[in-house]
Amino acid sequence: MTIADKKVVTIEFTVKNADTNEVIESSVGGEPLIYLHGFNNLVPGLEKELTGKEVGDKYEVNVTPEEGYGVRDEALVQEVPKAAFEGVEDVTVGMEFTADGPSGPVVVEVTKIEGEMVTIDSNHPLASIPLAFTGEVQEIRDASSDELEHGHIHGPSCNH
Repeated sequence: MTIADKKVVTIEFTVKNADTNEVIESSVGGEPLIYLHGFNNLVPGLEKELTGKEVGDKYEVNVTPEEGYGVRDEALVQEVPKAAFEGVEDVTVGMEFTADGPSGPVVVEVTKIEGEMVTIDSNHPLASIPLAFTGEVQEIRDASSDELEHGHIHGPSCNH
């Protein structure tokens, strides 16, 4: 069986910043990543390169920011009044909040506080970073009808 749309795929992976070689995340020695292929559950560049691979195949994939988490957009950085954080006693740099964006919920990070104004950034933390993925395909199976309907895998921690 090969990786294709509507398949549930299990991979072991390590992702590094391709410029600095710094490890960003790795499943080695931990739980592998299980995802539904073809449903935008991975960055596009990695998903595209995994298509057609089989169990046991190893991969090395370099992903540009455009095919990863996007290019940083300064329009996604805004200043808002501290009063916008109702119910939060002490807003601090590094805090993350979920806000309503034009296309649904978006995660924003507090990046600066000056007086009563708070700067928030809704760019993905890995925006503009070229990524280098390595790993191995561990398992491939057909997705269930429920998984296809919901667009993601179902397992013990699923809330459906």
